Amino acid sequence: QVELVESGGGLVQAGDSLRLSCAASGDTFERYAVGWFRGAPGKEREERESIAVASWSSVNKYYAESVKGRFTIFRDNAKNTVYLQMNSLQPEDTAVYYCAADRRASGASMEPYEYDYWGQGTQVTVSS
Repeated sequence: QVELVESGGGLVQAGDSLRLSCAASGDTFERYAVGWFRGAPGKEREERESIAVASWSSVNKYYAESVKGRFTIFRDNAKNTVYLQMNSLQPEDTAVYYCAADRRASGASMEPYEYDYWGQGTQVTVSS
């Protein structure tokens, strides 16, 4: 299994940028697809919005329409870390952001229920 810890959240103004990090420990990181999801505190995992996912090799990356062109997911397997670069942030991006890992040989899913391992989340608040 893998443990995940997010960091980098905070309070920013509309139009600002923010980079979230998710550090993994435990199992071999290359065995996992990774994803970023967001939601309100207390929401079940399956209710979280899918934002961006990447396969273990980063060959496959998928984004929600709401963030395409603004957010970028990238990972550094040597550092066991996945990042979410968020540009042109808007108030509607305010949420708790979670990273998650799904052990699979290839590809990446946008479905939260596919992911077995989750971090505790980091709050992102965008003021207008």
